[in-house]
Amino acid sequence: MSVTFLHTADWQLGKPFARVSDVAKRSRLQNERFECLKRVAAAAAEQRVAFVLVAGDLFDSPSPVNATVAKACEAIGAMQVPVLVIPGNHDHGGPGSLWEQPFFIRQREQLAPNLRLLLTPEPVVLDQAVVFPAPLMRRKSLADPSAWIRSAFDAPSFPPGLPRIVLAHGSIQGFGAAQDDEDEDANSSNIIDLSRLPDAQIDYIALGDWHGTKQVGSKAWYCGTPEIDRFPKGGNNDPGNILVVQAGRGLVPQVEKMATGQFRWNEFSYQFSEDGSLAAFCAKLDENIGAWGQDSLLRLALEGSLAIEASSRLQEHLEGLEARLLRLKLEDRVSIAATEAEIQQLAARPDDPLVAAVASQLLVAMAGEDATGIARIALRELHAACAAAH
Repeated sequence: MSVTFLHTADWQLGKPFARVSDVAKRSRLQNERFECLKRVAAAAAEQRVAFVLVAGDLFDSPSPVNATVAKACEAIGAMQVPVLVIPGNHDHGGPGSLWEQPFFIRQREQLAPNLRLLLTPEPVVLDQAVVFPAPLMRRKSLADPSAWIRSAFDAPSFPPGLPRIVLAHGSIQGFGAAQDDEDEDANSSNIIDLSRLPDAQIDYIALGDWHGTKQVGSKAWYCGTPEIDRFPKGGNNDPGNILVVQAGRGLVPQVEKMATGQFRWNEFSYQFSEDGSLAAFCAKLDENIGAWGQDSLLRLALEGSLAIEASSRLQEHLEGLEARLLRLKLEDRVSIAATEAEIQQLAARPDDPLVAAVASQLLVAMAGEDATGIARIALRELHAACAAAH
């Protein structure tokens, strides 16, 4: 027999998005993670799945606040099919963990009776499949969490015809979340060795940890996070999806990707070659931002050089951009190449010797600093102030 189910992971509910300074924008990012679960529930109903697998990191923290726990249980309860969950590195199990707390237990019983938490490395026999969970009981484990599955088929017999599904959270040979997250530290823990799993005995491997969607074996997939939550590193990252999987005993699994993400985390780079290129940059960026809309975050890398006045106009444009977007992550390496006229305007001021002296000192200091230096900013502000005064 075959079974259709949803494979999802890395919901990371309660993520603080601390790098977003605006409170209202930060709240939008946090709330959208719950709104996304409504789309997951709709997909489960539309595809008539037998169950939902969550491959770790349902929560962003091992100690989420009560409101986050309650909203999570409510969202899971609305899915109306069994939801099988393992702990990941962010919400790991173990003594005293979230999963043992009285509040979570009560909310689960009241709001999400369909939530089945898999905390033990042992086979779980369902009516439609056998699931082999590899829960993480600590944030970092040097042992392969899926190692027990290597011998799981030595003695026990399982109902014939039922597909066999591995549910795990971790990195494969160093490929995992630390590669595409500005908030993650690279590490060599929670490594899953797919090559040592009994391939002939397994029909699908549902992985979590990496936030992009990627097939990593003939039967193994990372589903990615259903709502994008970071600027990805590398062009092969494909976040914001869930997977609809049809698996059968001894058959190649059929996997369909479904987009569920709302926000867009974009990247844009530009090199200024002359002052005239500022207009081209603004036009090109505005063209893209218009398509991206208000639900966008942008990592912007700028290089090259501009005159003082053009640099000031660039800063004004960036100020407006930061107000429009949910987040602007700026890498500004644009240096100031003051024109002769600008230098004369600042340094040759017989009626204002203080401004002339300050400008001369800033020009000397700027020559010895990188593009992000204080002297560059100070010179630009001095030029703007002098222009405003006249």
